[in-house]
Order: sequence, then C-alpha cells, then structure tokens
Amino acid sequence: MSGYSGPARLAHADSAARIDLPDATPSGDGNANAEESARLPLERAAREDREAGFLAPGATRAVGGGERTRAEAPDPWRTCFERDRDRILHATSFRRLAGKTQVFVFPQDHQRTRLTHALEVAQVATAIARACRLNVALTEAIALGHDCGHGPGGHASEDALDPFLPGGFDHAPWGAHVSLAPLNLCTQTIDGIANHSWSRPAPSSPEGEVVSWADRVAYVCHDWEDAVLTGIVSPHQLPPLVRDVCGERRSAQLGAFIHGVVAATLRTGQVGMEEDAAEALSAFRSCNYERIYLREASVRQGEAVVQVLRALVEHFADRPHLMAETSGQASPDVLAGSEHALVAAVTYVAGMTDRFAFRQAVALLGWDPDKLPAGVGS
Repeated sequence: MSGYSGPARLAHADSAARIDLPDATPSGDGNANAEESARLPLERAAREDREAGFLAPGATRAVGGGERTRAEAPDPWRTCFERDRDRILHATSFRRLAGKTQVFVFPQDHQRTRLTHALEVAQVATAIARACRLNVALTEAIALGHDCGHGPGGHASEDALDPFLPGGFDHAPWGAHVSLAPLNLCTQTIDGIANHSWSRPAPSSPEGEVVSWADRVAYVCHDWEDAVLTGIVSPHQLPPLVRDVCGERRSAQLGAFIHGVVAATLRTGQVGMEEDAAEALSAFRSCNYERIYLREASVRQGEAVVQVLRALVEHFADRPHLMAETSGQASPDVLAGSEHALVAAVTYVAGMTDRFAFRQAVALLGWDPDKLPAGVGS
C-alpha cells in the first residue's frame, strides 16, 4: 500500500494524531521568544544547546559530529551519540548476538542470548542515566555495543582464543577496536565499550561507569532467573542477604540495584552503589558462580567450546583462502600459517554464532557431534 492522501501522505486513512506546530516566524530582531522557540524544529544543534542546562555538570555532552577517527559532518537531527546508537543497532556484529551464548548453549525459547542480555543492560543503564541526568544516548550506545566482541559459546571463547593473540583475547577491547571498528564510533563510545568489564581500566565517562554497573546487575539477575526456570537452582537457594535486600523476584532485584546506584551517585557525585545493595550484589554474583557458572556441566560445556574454537582457528589460519572466499576476512595472498592469517582466523571465528561455529566444525573438521557443547536438557 502506498498510504492515504492528506496534507501529507498518511499511513492510516482515519489518522487523527496531530502535534499542532504552526509555522513560527522568528522575531524581527532574529531572536525567537519562548513561544516561537516551542514551535521551531528541534534540530540537533538546538538539542545540544539544551544539554548544557539539563545534563549534570559531569555528564558527557554531544558536540557536532563527535570525536571520531575519521571526521564526519554532523547529522541535522541526531546527536553524535544517537548516531552511534543507531549504527550499533544496525551492525552485523550486534545482530549476531542473537545466536551467541549468554550462559546456556542452544538456549531454550525463553532463555537469554547475548542479544537479549545487551538489551536488558541498556534498559538498566538508561534508567540510571535518566535519573542522574547523564547522557542517555551515549549510555545506550555503550550498553548495546558492550558485548559485540564476544565469541561463540560464551565466556569460554575468551579462554579458547587467548593463546592465539600476543596480548590475549578480551571481548571488551576486541568489540570496541575490531568488531565495531567499521562503524567509526565516537571516542567516548569506544572507550565505554572497551572498558565496561570490571577487570579493565575505568571508563573515562560517567556513562561508561553506569554501563559497567548495569552489566553486572543485569546478568546476575537474569542468569539466576534462567537457571531457576531450567531447574538448575531453586529460589530458596538465593542467599538470605539477597532476599532481605532485594527480594526473590527479578523485577524487585533490578529495582533495588538500580535504586542503589542512583541513590549513591546522586549522594556522592560519583557513579557507585550504596553499600547494602553492593554487598547483596556481590553475594548474588558469588552464588551464581558457585551454582551456575562453575557447576560441573558448565565446566564441561566450556571445555567443549574451547576445543572446537581452537580447532577452527587452527584450521582457518592454515587455509586463509577459505576465509577470503567466504567472508573477505583475509586477503587471497596472505601466507598460510602467518601471524596475519592467525589474526584473521581469530577475527573470523570470534564473529561466528554458536550454530555456525559448531556446524563448521562438523562439516570441515569431521567433528563428532556428540563432542559438541550441549544445551540444557539435550
């Protein structure tokens, strides 16, 4: 359908929704008054001006086209961080998160994938950012992109790919500097993604710090919920401290942790979490490690992931022409077994979804399907 006729082309024949912004003619002196300003289009530059009065003093301001490796002209409507957020949403590395493990390989219908985890982190982070008057668009961009560097099979992929790179493999900087490099993101977005993990240096912006907290809050709460739904743990196994401070339902837990960050940040002026909530979050995470991440089945699953991914890297590093033909990851002229071929192989394998990686192992390596990582209940 081509739409319906009206003052402009309409999507619905009975459309009655109006925003009623009559044409505004600026005052003769060139300065629009308050009423006139309310009628003028809210272009990017005007919205940037509004940030000066609305955002907290330490919040990150969007300016022009943003600080990028390759300079770009500003967008007429979107701030530089809104453009980053949009680019990440449309990126292949972001879409592939739908096929990558969060905790459980081959997740069941209602279990989290790496993609749904990123979306939940973005919700937690933006809720905090709005309450603290931080830059919501930058916060959301960092949150959506924070795990784009993860390989297939969950965190075991880092152990698998570590030996092939001089400095080891870390999904955080890998995502910022490799997976998302073609997007030419702003330096603040790149910094937040590269340093969201607590093992990394602190992000340079308060928005990046918010995402660091939101990541931990989101995965601790939703990984437990997934484990309960699959029967791996029972609700009564939650530590008493967590139940006392946050309750047993995910919604109450998220609310308590979000409040803990907002209250501490507004009280101290530094992004953090109130002591009681932080202690509960630490106890919650330790419980997850003991009962979910380090349980025997998880360890076996991780070992299987490591074996498959290392074999795939070695296979493609020795046959770089296969990557050149299927992904363009390596030049047809790259020398088999060279350092360049090895890095290209790591890049190629790290970008794979779980199913693609495991199918490649069976098809190319003759891998025994019974030795592949297995999903819960399989």
